[in-house]
Amino acid sequence: MDRKPFRIIFMGTPEFAVPSLEALIQGPDEIVAVVTQPDRPKGRGRKLVAPPIKTVAEKYGIDLYQPAGIRTPEFITTLKTYAPDVIVVAAYGKILPGSILELPRHGCINVHGSLLPRHRGAAPIQWALIRGDRDIGVTIMQMDKGMDTGDILMKASLVPDPGETSGTLFPKIARLGSHTLMDTLDMLAQGGLAMIQQDHAEATDAPMLKKSDGLIDWRKPAAEIDCLIRGLDPWPTAYTYLDQKKLQFFKPEIVYQSSSRQPGTLLRADREGLLIATGASCLLVRELKTEGKKRMDVAAFLNGWTLDPGCIFGPGGDHA
Repeated sequence: MDRKPFRIIFMGTPEFAVPSLEALIQGPDEIVAVVTQPDRPKGRGRKLVAPPIKTVAEKYGIDLYQPAGIRTPEFITTLKTYAPDVIVVAAYGKILPGSILELPRHGCINVHGSLLPRHRGAAPIQWALIRGDRDIGVTIMQMDKGMDTGDILMKASLVPDPGETSGTLFPKIARLGSHTLMDTLDMLAQGGLAMIQQDHAEATDAPMLKKSDGLIDWRKPAAEIDCLIRGLDPWPTAYTYLDQKKLQFFKPEIVYQSSSRQPGTLLRADREGLLIATGASCLLVRELKTEGKKRMDVAAFLNGWTLDPGCIFGPGGDHA
């Protein structure tokens, strides 16, 4: 569609934001500057690692900023010099002050990885899986001073595949977000966007995940544990203990059979997986990881470790 290009400042940090930035670069608009988080130390060597968005900005020679703080008068003045029509935000990692929200002519719009008002917060994709949502998607939102509370501009959704994990779902939602963002900007240029206020009574939170969120409570139904394992794969992972040894579980499958055994009891261990009693139905676990070892299928695990039916998985002594 032929239209007058917007002058856009893009603010984003992780891999999730990359498809949106690349779509903007290939689109009709002018990306005048990119703002991302500072390089962070990672790994055992604590080597500084650049955020993925920085790599994209440098590849295309776009003006790049990595401020430690975004509320300083100096930084606000710098943004004003670009005279942006709109600021696009995708997983930047900080709440924007009013001085930035009010700066562009069309305000700031956000690419959020959930169907708002569900899952407001830092980990919407993971929490959508953990809570068993049938439809998962993305919302393009007009930002305000709240946490993902602004008016909705456009939504798009998909139905997750069976066995979907947050790791497999992230790139799908990121791509969906980039397409929906471009449709939103086209509609905005035509003046054809109607803002829809969120129903705040329907809102749910999606807070940043902690390792302790992964501790499996075997008293819960197999369906809930299945969602937890998939939602926390690949990080921070769902885990349990056996004789004080931590085991991380992957690739679950609900087995609709009842058991009178205590939840957490191992019913069977063979090449197919570990069949475990839960609060309702049973759960088959096909892959696991022990501390200091690589993730492996159960058949490989059983080559070096004997698990006897009747043993009980539980919370262990370490809940961190």
